[in-house]
Amino acid sequence: MTSVRANKHNAQRERMTRRQKPPNFLDPLHEWRRLFAEAWGTFLLVLVAAGGAVVSARSGGAVTLGMSVAAPGLMVMAIIYFMGSVSGAHLNPAVTLAFAVRRNFPWRRVPGYMLAQLLGGLAAALFLKTLFGTVGALGATLPGNGISSGTALAMEVVLTAGLVNTILGTAAGARNIGPNGAIAVGGYIVLAGFWAAPISGASMNPVRSMAPDLLRGDLGTTWIYVAGPILGALIGVLFEWILKGKPTTSGSLAAQGSLDDEPLP
Repeated sequence: MTSVRANKHNAQRERMTRRQKPPNFLDPLHEWRRLFAEAWGTFLLVLVAAGGAVVSARSGGAVTLGMSVAAPGLMVMAIIYFMGSVSGAHLNPAVTLAFAVRRNFPWRRVPGYMLAQLLGGLAAALFLKTLFGTVGALGATLPGNGISSGTALAMEVVLTAGLVNTILGTAAGARNIGPNGAIAVGGYIVLAGFWAAPISGASMNPVRSMAPDLLRGDLGTTWIYVAGPILGALIGVLFEWILKGKPTTSGSLAAQGSLDDEPLP
């Protein structure tokens, strides 16, 4: 009898524990929330990244180059803080690809994330175009004056490899969300923009570059900002493997937007 009562007590306690725990990140019922987070976060990122050039052109240069390159990094930092626990705050198809190649993120979820990111980026570009027209080339990322396509491509590859290493490195430490991840990733984006924006635009994000190009109807240089970040992401994953070996459990949790023992919704 004692054993029966103990079993009933344990079963009741287990049911109560399950009710108290938040839904598992792999629960498909909550994927819409994560996709919304990626779309909204990417909207905000593209809004400030492209918007700096648009507002600068509209206001006669009131937004300086330093302001334009710092804004995306600070925005990414804020996004990681307020929604990193929901979707992982990828905000970038190259980052989602890197997490999947690193085996920290399920391949079946990659198309949904990338589509959400593209829609968010297009919505931001459309918002800017509706308000200001196509001034400032709608914030497009372009090779600098006298910079060849090959040079811009090489720069995007290297910059994205460094970005992916920064992201995967903080994720491997289980801090891709929270202060360490936010400061490291946001700081890297600002640093890369400070010195490399005059060369390639320091995009490191296919959606950030593709969205303005699609809305302004000029895809002449878009390939640079698609091929460069994708190749850079793959190189970044290779370097992460060299540096740290196989994927870690904490890296997987951070990539998926979960950090502690109890996954976040």
